[in-house]
Amino acid sequence: MTDHQSEAHQEVYQIDAVGLVCPLPILRLKKRTRDLPGGTQVEFLTDDPSGRRDLQVLCELTGHRIEWVREEDAGILRYRIRLA
Repeated sequence: MTDHQSEAHQEVYQIDAVGLVCPLPILRLKKRTRDLPGGTQVEFLTDDPSGRRDLQVLCELTGHRIEWVREEDAGILRYRIRLA
């Protein structure tokens, strides 16, 4: 099995912060990932315009890695994050 195939079969933890405004999306992400093991993949959804900058800062501080970002309908951003 290739790395891509194993990644496709790995469970992804989803956190929906759509409709919340700063600082609530990042606080929700921090709270819900606190007890998850390193390497866990998280999909984080938000429509807060300041969320991208806040998430980048959080990842720099924690060592989490943003693997990709996709813009969806209605201004929703879907982030794939791998926890440190």
